Amino acid sequence: MKSANKPASKQFQRRIHQCAALCVLSPLSLLFSANVMAADAAAAKNVIFFLGDGMGPVTVTAARIYGHGEAGRLTMETLTRTARVKTFSLDAQTTDSAPSMAAYMTGVKMKNDVISMSSDTNAFDASGKPYQTKADSTCVAGNGQPVQTLLELAKGAGKAVGAVSTTRISHATPATTYAHVCNRDAYNTITEQATPGAARYNMALKDGVDVLLGGGLRHFLPKSTPGSQRNDELDALGMFKAAGYTYVASGSELKSVNPAGVSKLLGLFSASDMDYELDRVKKNLNQPSLAEMTEKAIGVLKKNPKGYFLMVEGGRIDHALHGTNAKRALEDTLAFDAAIKKALELVDLKDTLIVVTADHDHAIGFNGYPKRGNPILGKVANYYDGKLALAADGKPYTTLVFGNGSAPRRPEDGDLTNVDTEADDYLQQVGVRFAGSPGSETHGGGDVMLFSAGAGSGSFKGTFENIKVFGKVKNALGL
Repeated sequence: MKSANKPASKQFQRRIHQCAALCVLSPLSLLFSANVMAADAAAAKNVIFFLGDGMGPVTVTAARIYGHGEAGRLTMETLTRTARVKTFSLDAQTTDSAPSMAAYMTGVKMKNDVISMSSDTNAFDASGKPYQTKADSTCVAGNGQPVQTLLELAKGAGKAVGAVSTTRISHATPATTYAHVCNRDAYNTITEQATPGAARYNMALKDGVDVLLGGGLRHFLPKSTPGSQRNDELDALGMFKAAGYTYVASGSELKSVNPAGVSKLLGLFSASDMDYELDRVKKNLNQPSLAEMTEKAIGVLKKNPKGYFLMVEGGRIDHALHGTNAKRALEDTLAFDAAIKKALELVDLKDTLIVVTADHDHAIGFNGYPKRGNPILGKVANYYDGKLALAADGKPYTTLVFGNGSAPRRPEDGDLTNVDTEADDYLQQVGVRFAGSPGSETHGGGDVMLFSAGAGSGSFKGTFENIKVFGKVKNALGL
C-alpha cells in the first residue's frame, strides 16, 4: 500500500522552489499555485481530445472577434496550458489531415494521405495512382504496417473509447483513431475496420468503439441499398446493431437517448458530412450540434470505472475554409468551442485531461488596419477616421482574405463597395487563383495552437512537433 504522505516528486518540488524564488506571493497564492501544479502533474483517468480541423491561429482569432469581440475569449482560450505545434508531415512542408492527426494519435511521422501506418507506408504507387479505388483500399502487402493509436491503447487498458465528428465518421481525422489504411480516401475499408464481425475488422478494438457519432451513412449500407457508396453487400449498419449498438439517425433521436441505459452508441446523421452549423440552425435541420454529440458521448463513456478516451472533431471548419467561405468557418469554430464548454461543464479536471488543438493551418489572413469593433467579415474601415480603406485601384477590401483558392471571378470582385461581405454565401477574395469550382484553397504550413487543462496537462507547454503530443497524452493516462 502506498503511503498517503508520499513526498512530492523532485520535479514538483523544483517548480515550487522556482516559483518561490521568482515571485512574491501571498500564502493563499502559493497554495493555489501548488494545487494547480499538483493537478497538472496528476495522472488522468479520462482524456477528451478536441481537434478543430484546419483551425489555425487566424481562424481562432477571427472566431473570437466574430463571437465575442477583440477583448473577448473563447472557451478554449481559458484553458490553463498553451503551446505551439509544428505540423509538417514526413514528405510535405504543408500536411494534410491524415498524417497530422495520425501523428497525434500514434506518435509516428508519416506521409500525406496515410492513416495510422508506419513511416515507410506510401499512399500512392510508383505511377502516382492512389492505393484506393472507389473508396476501397488497394494497399499491397509490404507497404507499411499499422501503428498503435491512443484509442487502441485506451481500449486495451479496459477504458471506454469514442470518436465524434461533424464530418463522415470514416473521414481522415476520426479514422486515425481506430483504422489503418494506406490512403485516407478508402472510406469503405475504414468503415469495415470499425464494424464488429466484418472480415477486415480491427481486432485491436476488441468489442468495438463504444461511441461513434457523425456522418457517413452511405458507407455503412449494402451496395443494393439506395444511396449506398459501397462496392459490396456488407451491411455495416446491421452488423453494428447486431453487436448491441443503440443506433440513432437524427438530432431528436439522439436527444431522447438516456446514456444510463446505453452501453454502445452509433449515430449517423447524414449520408455524407453533416451540415455546416450555420445551415443546421437556420434551416432547423434535425441534426445534433457538436455540443449535443459531445454531451451524449461523455454520458455513455463515463460509466466505465476505468475511464475513457474520447476524440471530438469540429471537422467542417476545414471544409468551409477550403471553400473560402469564412462565415461558415467561423460559425463552425464557435460550435466547436461550445462543445468544449459543454465538456468542461460535465467533467472533473482533477481526473480528466482536456486537449484542444488543430491538425493544420489554412491560407487565410488578416488585411489592413481596421478600427476596433469593425466586423471581422466586413470591409476594412480605417482605425483613424472610420472611412473605408482603399487599395491601389481605389476600391475597398475585406479584413479576411485567402492566399489562394478557386472562388469564381465575379463582377463585384473589382469593387466591393456595394457588396455585402457578411452574407452567408459570400466567398472571400483570393490571391493565387486556381481553376475549377470553390473548394480547392489549400492548407497552410504554419504552426497551430494547443490549449490544455486538467490532470496530466503540465507537459503541454512550449513548441514541439505534432508527434510529441502522443507521448504526452499517453503518459498522462499512464499507458
